[in-house]
Amino acid sequence: MNMFVGLLALLLGFHWVRSQYQKQHMALLGGHLGRFQVEKHMQTLHEGYLRALREDSEVRRQQIWELFAATEHALAAQFRQVADGLAKEAEANTRISKLPLCVPYLERFLPAATRDFRELMQIHAAGFDTVVRNTAQLNPQERAYQLSAELLLMQHSCHWFCKSRNLANARLMARHKVTHEKVLESVSPQTRQKYRAWLQG
Repeated sequence: MNMFVGLLALLLGFHWVRSQYQKQHMALLGGHLGRFQVEKHMQTLHEGYLRALREDSEVRRQQIWELFAATEHALAAQFRQVADGLAKEAEANTRISKLPLCVPYLERFLPAATRDFRELMQIHAAGFDTVVRNTAQLNPQERAYQLSAELLLMQHSCHWFCKSRNLANARLMARHKVTHEKVLESVSPQTRQKYRAWLQG
């Protein structure tokens, strides 16, 4: 009985510490994202792209693509500011675990199992800029598809930082019916290469 009570107390204590740790991460990231309209721009583009894809008229579809150009540029510019703001945070506060589950303060006793979240945000910012500028000269539909993948990958990274890698994977599947692997295959080659290099460390 005493062993059971001790184990229960240990589990409750771990849950509390993990919850506080995750709240710290959410507050840090939210403090940077909250200054901008990144989420609003993401929603606008998601709805706009779906609207364009439903159009039968090529002329009308092209008009819709062009209509959202300003939003795309605004999102890329604002996220660049988010990434640059995070770059000024202390590394000790911006480590992200490679493990599937959240282990509080893993960066303190097993730093090799963590990566720098600030670097990951720089990768996403560069990815947005690359696709928005369309350096690969994709057609509008291909470009919208690739930018959508870049946005989903960034969102996955934010959920991973705030909660855990497993939960980020689950949210991606639940909300968008797509796996992390599929999203990674769909981003720009530059983002995919940098992301994998970052993950390998």
